[in-house]
Amino acid sequence: MPWLSSFAVLVVQQVGSQAAAAGQDVLRMPLDGFARFLLAAGPLLLLLRHIAPRTAAFGTAAVAAVYLGAGYPYGPVFLSVGVACFAAAAAGRRYAAWSALAALWAGHVLLAHLLYRWLPPDGDGGASWGTELVAAAWVAAVVAGAELARARRQEWARRRAAQEEADRRRADEERLRIARELHDVLAHSISVINVQAGVGLALLDSDREQARTALTTIKSASKEALGEVRQVLDALRAPGAAPRTPAPGLDRLPELTGQAAGAGLDVTTEVVGTATRLPPGADLAAFRIVQEALTNVVRHSGSRTARVRLGYGPGEFRVDVDDEGPALRDAGSASAGGGSGGGGSGGNGLPGMRERASALGGSAEAGPRADGGFRVTARFPCAPAATVPVPPEKERP
Repeated sequence: MPWLSSFAVLVVQQVGSQAAAAGQDVLRMPLDGFARFLLAAGPLLLLLRHIAPRTAAFGTAAVAAVYLGAGYPYGPVFLSVGVACFAAAAAGRRYAAWSALAALWAGHVLLAHLLYRWLPPDGDGGASWGTELVAAAWVAAVVAGAELARARRQEWARRRAAQEEADRRRADEERLRIARELHDVLAHSISVINVQAGVGLALLDSDREQARTALTTIKSASKEALGEVRQVLDALRAPGAAPRTPAPGLDRLPELTGQAAGAGLDVTTEVVGTATRLPPGADLAAFRIVQEALTNVVRHSGSRTARVRLGYGPGEFRVDVDDEGPALRDAGSASAGGGSGGGGSGGNGLPGMRERASALGGSAEAGPRADGGFRVTARFPCAPAATVPVPPEKERP
């Protein structure tokens, strides 16, 4: 606290100057009331060093110059000047600190070598130039220490700002990740539920068995959605804790295509190259991209068939989801030109795919094919985690 350190300087100057006066009683003026006032004025000005560093620096320098001009003993009167100028330089007021120190040193030269004949004490001789060298060294030490403190303070501030920016960036990335997860889970599950609810309502009176199947699909899809949403919410409640269940991956692709089949979509899967187990991040991204693409086929495409192709290349994974189109009229601009590339709920589907692929250093794109169909393609580099048995070349749920 400023007042505590200022009080310590006050004590040092008062006591130290009394001790210094004992050795200079013949050469300098004895300490009187005015000298005690000047020795207290410097520390009192130090109380302003954080709110008015220029005032503190120049004020303490002026007090010290008056003290020396009055002929009082040399001693710790310079301590308040050093503390004030150090604080000013560390706070970024470098020129004020340097100017105050330079003015004090120049004033001492003027007093000790030119004006000493007209100043007390009587018969005082001029100071030696060696004394000026000592004073110059003291000034240089204060300046160097202040510059070092200023540089360290700036470095700490830079590191703190960089850490805060990194924390904000991680928080933003986590929010985007959670938004993508919730969107993918809910868009897919609610789309399946919506389609099956329509089927159940249409067949409730004419085909009770088919209606029962639709309701069973609704129950399964809603249960899965609740489980995945709960997993995301658990991660929010306990930051840093490991999830209770593993994140979904391509090993759940048959389950995903089965749900799509329950919604009336005939899905064919194909593996190109040697199948390998992808790293967790890539595995989740691939699963979510396929999930979103199939969801958009169900919602936005007039086609009831889709083809999923997984391509394993050297250091790269590629996934393609094709449907034959055309886009449903009520799909709107979200799926203009095709089905699986539609924007999904609120137009977040394709941006979410791109964000997932981009986070892994890859890309995702969607667009109409030359034959009138629609294709979603995502690719990203990945090192295989382990080789797994190659599934049948074609699999139909």
